Parts: sequence; C-alpha cells; structure tokens
Amino acid sequence: MILGIIRIFIFERLGWTLVGMKLKKLLYHLVKLRDKIFIPFVLMYILLTALAVYLLEPKTFESYLTSVYWVLTTLATVGFGDYAPVTDLGKAFTIILYITGIGLISLVFGKVINSYYLIEKLKVGGKMKYSGKNHIILIGWSSKSNLAIKEILKTDKKIDIVIIDDLEKAPIIEDRLFYIRGDAADEETLLSANLPKAKGVIIFADQITQNNFATKDPLLVDGKTLLIATAITHIEEKLNISIHVTAEVNNQNHIRLFKHVKVDEFIPTQEMISHAAVRSLFSHGITNVYTELMSTQYEETMYEIPKKPEWQTYRDAFIDLLNKGATLVADRGDLHINQKLDNPIPADAQLFIICDKETITQLKPKSTY
Repeated sequence: MILGIIRIFIFERLGWTLVGMKLKKLLYHLVKLRDKIFIPFVLMYILLTALAVYLLEPKTFESYLTSVYWVLTTLATVGFGDYAPVTDLGKAFTIILYITGIGLISLVFGKVINSYYLIEKLKVGGKMKYSGKNHIILIGWSSKSNLAIKEILKTDKKIDIVIIDDLEKAPIIEDRLFYIRGDAADEETLLSANLPKAKGVIIFADQITQNNFATKDPLLVDGKTLLIATAITHIEEKLNISIHVTAEVNNQNHIRLFKHVKVDEFIPTQEMISHAAVRSLFSHGITNVYTELMSTQYEETMYEIPKKPEWQTYRDAFIDLLNKGATLVADRGDLHINQKLDNPIPADAQLFIICDKETITQLKPKSTY
C-alpha cells in the first residue's frame, strides 16, 4: 500500500516536471519569436480594433480611415474629442482598448528606446558597418590620427571620417566620426568601413600605448602597414577601383618593400625629420619653411590646382598665378618647375601652389579643395 502511494507520488511529480519543462521550452520559443512578430502584431491590433469600432458604430465613424485615426489618437492618449463612441457597447469596447492598447503602445516606445540604445552601443563599440561614401578612412589610433581628424574636420565641414582600430570603443565621439573595430589587414573589416566608396585612406604606423605593448622593431611595425596596404590593393584589384592611399613608415628604407602594392604617398619618416634638423644647423631658419608648409597656423599653405586651357607652358601658369597672389611650386613630386618654365604642361599635370585661403577661393570653387 505504502509502496503504491510512493509510486503514484513519484509519477505525479515526474509528470508535473515534464509539463513544466515543456512549458519552459514553449515560453523560450515565444520569447525568441516575440521580437520578430511584435511590430506586425501591433499593426494588426490597430487595424482590427479600428475595424471593430467601425462595425460597432458606423454612424459615429463614417469611414474606416476615421476609425483608424480615432484608435491612434486614443492609444497615443491625445484624445482630441472630435470623435467618441456613443453606444454602451462602443464605450465598453473603448474601456478594453484603454486597458490593452495603452500598455501595448508603452511597449512600443520601450522597444524604440531600447533599439536606439543598442544602435548607439554597436556604433560606439565599432560593430556597425558604415554605409556612407566619399569618406576618409584612418587606420590606427594615435596622437597623429587625432591631429589628422582635427585637420580634416577643419578643412571640410561635410566629409565623414571612419577610424579602424582594435580598441574596445570609439576613441572620440564626433557627429561625423565613425568607428570600426577589427583588424585592418582583414578584408571584411575594410569592407565594413565601406572602403570601395572611400575618398582616401591614411595608414598610420602601429603605436606603442599603455594598453598595447607593440614591438619596438620598426621592421615589424612597417610589416603590419604593408599587410594592410596589401589587403587594400587586393580589394582594389578585385573590384577594379582606385583609392588614394597614404601610408606612414618608420624606416625610409622600407619604402622599397611597398613596390608590389599601391601606396600613392608616404608620410614623412623619422629620417626626413632628422634631415631637416641637421640642415637647420647649416642653413639657419630652414625649419621655419617646413613649419609654415606643414602647419595650419599660418595664413598660407599648399593647395592643388587644375591646369587651365590657356596655360601652355609652366611659365604661362607661373606668371598668371603670381599675378593673382599664388606661387607655382610643383607638378606632382617635381619641384624643379623653375628649371623648365618653357616646357609644355602635360595634360595629366598635378599642379601645387602656395597661397592663402582668400586666393584659393578666387582661383577655384571651394568644394574642390
């Protein structure tokens, strides 16, 4: 007798346990499904309640659109009072609408706020893809890239900047600044920054920071830069596109290693800076020239200007620009303009001048510099 009671008790407990497990499993699937069907459910709720009140009081709500309008104003707790149920059944339905609908709308607002929070979290954490175009990509966060950001924001009031690094969150928060977290040598990371639509890329050498004990060997630092440049080149070749790439190298001798990848320009190396420092001992004041060309604190700086049809030779361009307050100094990397003034200017010339902001605005449209 006692054994029979124990068996029944055990079987009942096991049965309730199995039922509980099934209920938990069902609730788990409902929770997972809830986010997917929540918005369609809300829309269906609004349409069906509007249809119900329209059928209950067709004289009060002369059209279905009017009933939808009334449901929305009621759920939003606006209550203009221009429409209201007059029958007892309609009023009873309104009470049900208050009880169920207002709570539902509160959930909608909660979902919207939560979605905004998640988007901001993904954005700050660098996990959201960038979908804009004509932006500038800066690879590697450092004091140099921070200064570059300030210079870009000062130069162009509309352009976006995308930083690629492996920091836990965006190093700085700006309206036009976006952050992608990942390995810049990985094509997926570069595509997340929308590399194919970018205006240009600047690769900064890997820096030694408090939280990143990078090697001091310049060969390995420049090797990482080379890997990133290789990944960019591979994407360019695969998509048949061309993106301007500027790279920083620690050792000038390593520039030759980049011959198999497309890097348009190299940031001045430590050797170049040392060369300028030594030259200052033999030619006093030469560093002031470098400073004026590279700094924005002076009124005059270097700009690129397109070739005009009336300029047949470098002399034509030099004299015309000089009369307008600008000095022609180079064609691409060629600084020997003064030695070939009578040479014709090639069609693909890339001319650089030194002038102030007012002069450049007169020479070409603002949007081009």
